[in-house]
Amino acid sequence: MQAATPLASLALAVACTVAACASGAVAQGPLAGTGPDPSLPAPQDSGLVPTVNIAPAQGWPQGARPAAPAGFRVTALATGLDHPRWVYTLPNGDVLVAESNKPEPQPGEKNVHSEGVRGKAMELVMKRAGAGVPSADRITLLRDADGDGVAETRSVFLSGLHSPFGMALVGQELFVANADAIVKVPYQAGQTRVTATPAKLTDLPAGANHHWTKNILASADGSKLYATVGSNSNAGDNGLAAEEGRAAIWEVDRATGAKRLFATGLRNPNGLGWEPRSKVLWTVVNERDELGDDLVPDYLTSVKEGAFYGWPWSYWGQHVDERVKPPRPDRVAQAIAPDYGLGSHVAPLGLVFSDARMTAPYASGAFIGRHGSWNRKELAGYDVVFVPFSDGRPSGPPQAFLTGFLSEDGKAHGRPAGVALDGKGALLVADDVGNAVWRVAPAR
Repeated sequence: MQAATPLASLALAVACTVAACASGAVAQGPLAGTGPDPSLPAPQDSGLVPTVNIAPAQGWPQGARPAAPAGFRVTALATGLDHPRWVYTLPNGDVLVAESNKPEPQPGEKNVHSEGVRGKAMELVMKRAGAGVPSADRITLLRDADGDGVAETRSVFLSGLHSPFGMALVGQELFVANADAIVKVPYQAGQTRVTATPAKLTDLPAGANHHWTKNILASADGSKLYATVGSNSNAGDNGLAAEEGRAAIWEVDRATGAKRLFATGLRNPNGLGWEPRSKVLWTVVNERDELGDDLVPDYLTSVKEGAFYGWPWSYWGQHVDERVKPPRPDRVAQAIAPDYGLGSHVAPLGLVFSDARMTAPYASGAFIGRHGSWNRKELAGYDVVFVPFSDGRPSGPPQAFLTGFLSEDGKAHGRPAGVALDGKGALLVADDVGNAVWRVAPAR
């Protein structure tokens, strides 16, 4: 057996130490960093190795499922999936599920997650969270023909993709956001499999496997696609040249593939949605790590055309991140604060706006899948919350909607990722550790 390198040995020792010290404690009570104007503590130096406490993947016991508020029924639309990350509902009610994980490095490409002691330690611990599986690189179609909340039909809809994530149907074209490009295929209502080879619409900034998830959303008239592209690092760690075109939302012309930056300084945006009343674009963003348990709040925000949201030089408006060199006070002066904090390190991924098909008090607001923390001592997130809206703006604190993803000893039965409404207005939740899609509907 080949002897381990000193770097690998040190990384393993650090990872084992961190894993052994992880308490599994779950944050109780109101979470710091929520609301429109959260109080921000002073930043803390994380040292050589950051706080790493992630819920080890356990899966769901036989017959178990998440818990919803009284008056709602939870069913498993499908189980036994392969790391389902995103869900999309077609007009006929069929549900598409992107079964996906981070791409393998291309030849000659470095994997920044595995570089250095810190990177290797984090990679080893992340595998405990169920995120170390190969990407299935496919989209699966689910059909619930009898309406009982359980899909009777499951078929491989589209395969041979490259870490697919977001999906958008415009007319008879289905667009898919791979890790490195937006591609499209023809679609006919009711078909259960696409055999056409995907055609590339446009490339997207990619590489090094950091924040590989790309989401897309079509404009109301279908002429534009909006694409999320996360940063290539935590806080500019790999040099700012590596961040060109990243930490941003792009606007893409659907017909030609021509694109322009729509908004920047968004460290890792994922979910996208049009707020129904104002018709304004909103997103959820994973902010930076390693500044303390309660810093920096992840957030939900409207997306203003041409706006700069601070990353990497500042956070929550003009709070300077002193780690980023060289400093850019001119850019910090341009940074605007997001609209609404969701709690620090909760990792919001999915976003969908509710409608009148949901019973009160969930008929007006946003459902948000919080994937769960790794960089805080007490676990936070690992749930789906509802943020009520009034007159196009958040109007109250986040409310727990789908819970039970954590066991009492801090292990993960599941982790919520993408969320969507199905054809009847029920909430769908992709669970990439539980390998299921959950359906939550009013128990009428």
